Amino acid sequence: MNKEHVYLSIVIPVFDEEASVQPLVEELEPVLQSLHRPYEVIFVDDGSTDGSFAALQRLHDASPANIRVIRFRRNFGKTAALSAGFKRARGEVVVTMDADLQDDPHELPKLLHKLDEGYDLVTAWREQRRDSPWKTLLSRIFNSTVARLTGIKLHDFNCGFKAYRLQVAHELKLYGDLHRFIPVLAYWKGFTVTEVPVLHRPRSFGHSKYGWQRMARGFFDFLVVLFVTHYLRRPLQLFGTLGTISLIVGIVLGLHLTYLWLFGPGIGWRPALFVDILAVVVGVQLIAIGLLGEMLRNFAYRSEDEYSVRTEL
Repeated sequence: MNKEHVYLSIVIPVFDEEASVQPLVEELEPVLQSLHRPYEVIFVDDGSTDGSFAALQRLHDASPANIRVIRFRRNFGKTAALSAGFKRARGEVVVTMDADLQDDPHELPKLLHKLDEGYDLVTAWREQRRDSPWKTLLSRIFNSTVARLTGIKLHDFNCGFKAYRLQVAHELKLYGDLHRFIPVLAYWKGFTVTEVPVLHRPRSFGHSKYGWQRMARGFFDFLVVLFVTHYLRRPLQLFGTLGTISLIVGIVLGLHLTYLWLFGPGIGWRPALFVDILAVVVGVQLIAIGLLGEMLRNFAYRSEDEYSVRTEL
């Protein structure tokens, strides 16, 4: 393979998938060879505790020109694994997929053809999920909520099977568990995003890592995404608006209490008095937080974070 030029980089996070990585490569390589384009497969071992790394090492020894392996010291999460793979990807196109064999490699050309239509990011839509009813229900709730609140009309945001142009992969800032919201972050950057329905297969080995802990983290990550995509560069608009509303409530309630004190039966120890004080204090604090956010934004300002360059001559 020409080391100077790679068309396709496949990034695959691995966490305790010893039994599936060999069958995955055996199924994936014929599909990649049929494309007649230079490719590389980057496995990122995310701190596996089974024999995953040994299995990956054998795969690398058998095909050192095409298979690369990154090994973490411990489990840092799927987002970190994707970030490491993106940083090392050399292909014009980057494809991510899971190592559990639920993503069908034969669906890969379908994503690439859609990308060739001019899109920057194509995500797979698992139209017929082959997961447990509980996991499927949670996924539908998650996807419908994200689509409604972001305005991005996708059915499957969190599918790990995606095709990116290299610039998209390099420009995404991923941390925490933000890999679930890659289409949102890419769309906010100005990249074009779409999806294609693909075949989804039942899990053959291991067990799902999805649980209520990940669902709870996903909720807070979604709040982060909403803030990052709407108010990161203008925090005063968010905190200032909330603070102003709180101040207005406090002022109106204070005027009412003042009227009662001057012309009515008096204030006494009405609960409204404490609500008034709380509303004013909270309003002032929120506005102060917004101003601090503006100062921090200006202090940490970098022009390259303000826009996305499509072409440079």
